[in-house]
Amino acid sequence: MAARIEQLVTSGTFELDGGSWEVDNNVWIVGDDTEALVIDAAHDADAIAAAVGDRRLVAIVSTHAHNDHIDAAPALAARTGAPILLHPDDLPLWRQTHPDREPDGELADGQALTVAGTTLTVLHTPGHAPGAVCLYAPELGTVFTGDTLFQGGPGATGRSFSDFPTIVDSIRERLLTLPARTVVRTGHGESTTVGAEAPHLQEWIDRGH
Repeated sequence: MAARIEQLVTSGTFELDGGSWEVDNNVWIVGDDTEALVIDAAHDADAIAAAVGDRRLVAIVSTHAHNDHIDAAPALAARTGAPILLHPDDLPLWRQTHPDREPDGELADGQALTVAGTTLTVLHTPGHAPGAVCLYAPELGTVFTGDTLFQGGPGATGRSFSDFPTIVDSIRERLLTLPARTVVRTGHGESTTVGAEAPHLQEWIDRGH
């Protein structure tokens, strides 16, 4: 059976720079009936574990280390034995949330992750966070963008560890070069496509953040 994509929405709090916001997060599960990979273990380890069920969890991939994307990762790892993977440039952010628990492995640009016979390629896309990554699965016609690209524009860059020119470069060079029909599955909110977002690049640059 080919890999499929499942979406779980969990709710909790995003905290950074002394602020706190209630948020809904998309947790993406890629796999088949035997094994699965979780993208962004947000808020609720029990709900994510229930969605995975009795499948072998091959990895817990963090698109970046803002707390709302990683807060449930250690608990999910403890339940399943799956390794937590994070780009090392986001370790300073990770340690704000989990000072006593390091990730189990590193993500690197161009790295290939395989689940259920499907390959997801890691794209390093800094800007929203230094170690932000996207996961491109051409066989599934999709890219998982975390908080790098949303329906309507780039992720926020007004807080610590973020930079607007950097995120625009990441989107231009790493995401808008993908096929226009590629579905963009985001960290929050609705999905979009590369083709739908590409025409707005200059508007984002003119508007800044």
